[in-house]
Amino acid sequence: MRTSFNIPDDLLSKFDETWQAEGLDSRSRGVREAMQAYIEVHTRLEDIEGDVVVIIAFDYEHEAVIEEVHDVQHQFQDVITATNHIHEREWCLETLFCSGSAPRVRDLTYRLRDFDAVSRVKLMLLAEH
Repeated sequence: MRTSFNIPDDLLSKFDETWQAEGLDSRSRGVREAMQAYIEVHTRLEDIEGDVVVIIAFDYEHEAVIEEVHDVQHQFQDVITATNHIHEREWCLETLFCSGSAPRVRDLTYRLRDFDAVSRVKLMLLAEH
């Protein structure tokens, strides 16, 4: 589908610099990726049903909650397919690769957000089935 947009020159110039620096082959590809990112950012976790594939990234103060975080992860083994863990001084960064029912992934996300020592919990939706 072809479409047209009214975009300020300075915004278009910055966009063109960005997609070209990223090595994309066209402005159209950049616009498609930007639209997809916009949809992902504005999709409410509460509105998702069915099965999903997501990445959950979160950081936390290691000493304060490591045992509790691991307990939660064990409770959600049915949707967590892989994890990655790195250390940054007294903080840890963890990524959870998840596949399964949206309500179950939603529960996992909310459980992680319940801890005071967990700073941020970010979810990237990769697929809905």
